[in-house]
Amino acid sequence: MKNAGKANSSIIKKISNFKIGIMPLGVYLALLIVVFALLAKGILPNDMLGASAIMVLYGFTCAEIGERLPIIKNIGGKVIFATFLPSYMVYAHFIPKQAVKSVTTFMNQTNFLYVFIACIVVGSICSMNRQVLIKAFVRMFVPLIAGAVTASAVGIGVGTLLGLGAYKTYFYIVAPIMAGGVGEGALPLAMGYSAILGKSSDTIFAEVLPIVMIGSLVAIIFSGMLKHIGEKYPQFSGNGKLMKSGSEDEILELAKAGNKAKAELKIDLAQMSVTGILAFALYLGGVFVNSLIGLPAPIVMLLAVVIAKMLGVIPNSIENGGHALFRFIVIAITIPLLVGIGIAKTPWLNLVAVFTNPRYLIVIVCTVLTVVIVGWFVGKAMNMNPVEAAMVTACNSGQGGTGDIAILTAGNRLELLPFAQVATRLGGAATVTIAIAILRMIS
Repeated sequence: MKNAGKANSSIIKKISNFKIGIMPLGVYLALLIVVFALLAKGILPNDMLGASAIMVLYGFTCAEIGERLPIIKNIGGKVIFATFLPSYMVYAHFIPKQAVKSVTTFMNQTNFLYVFIACIVVGSICSMNRQVLIKAFVRMFVPLIAGAVTASAVGIGVGTLLGLGAYKTYFYIVAPIMAGGVGEGALPLAMGYSAILGKSSDTIFAEVLPIVMIGSLVAIIFSGMLKHIGEKYPQFSGNGKLMKSGSEDEILELAKAGNKAKAELKIDLAQMSVTGILAFALYLGGVFVNSLIGLPAPIVMLLAVVIAKMLGVIPNSIENGGHALFRFIVIAITIPLLVGIGIAKTPWLNLVAVFTNPRYLIVIVCTVLTVVIVGWFVGKAMNMNPVEAAMVTACNSGQGGTGDIAILTAGNRLELLPFAQVATRLGGAATVTIAIAILRMIS
């Protein structure tokens, strides 16, 4: 009897300790029951609370599936399933319309994506090593430019060999992939093409949008593969650090020391809150600067906090608060946010349209793969950790800020988001400008 009692106690303990994402099974089941009870009665709140409940429930469920599938889990399965499975579920009507409406309203009307980016960028930079930051921002432009130029050449070459033609390949496949996302890339690109060609911008936008999405998906997969490579061959990984600072042994020791110091750091909610307030202030300052000179608010925010960090004017309390804020966002917010992106901003039919055209897929894969390979080798030559350098350059093929988040989450390297933002925003702006300028010259 005693043995049976111990066995039952052990089973109960295992069940109580089982987690879906970050949620213990009991909390998960409570949320599941409440959400579906509200949906059954048609009274799910169409506000932040209702949307958050849906995003948390579906997010950690989908991520758990992706995390447990063999092979898939090693190529960013958690992120792929959290982003794209909800997109399919909306298309197949597996998610109730009331839930879709709540999430879509929240994502489109609250601008929560930029709250996320502001907190994670400021939090990440504040907690970074100052000397490494200075070296990295100066050097990262070389692999970024090399990757963009080489990938463009390879993409055009492959597209031409497949019969798509250089014109079609560059302007409608390669340029959209590296244009910096949807709102910052595909949309201005479509508007520029429309003004030159006299076609409807909506028609052009519908044509290039799925290219952007699939390019981002391919980059997510490659990021997951890079993470796996870094785990298997640690000499190529900086464990989230972009720059090397000495010999490989020294790098490993520095990484261990840094991780130990951060692990021992006590969370101060006041410091974390102050860092969050600073993030909001810098972003709003970016909005103001954008109204004056047209520079995107996230870039203004990024440059401001980077300059402050480089000058050494950020107090230790805010640096510590930045680490706490960054960890909170990564652990609690990222996966639910990806579900919001999948439901509200990733139409499934647009993805299918590209998947059914193998020539487009080949060009997309070759273009993104070239960006990753060039980032790896050029980054290594410039004393960067190859895994991290390749991930940052891969973000130039991402779906804007959402793509950066998904790509780096797949690689477990969200601390690289500040560098990814530079790659995506500035690299995307340069791509859009160059593509429109070339089209104007040849039209």
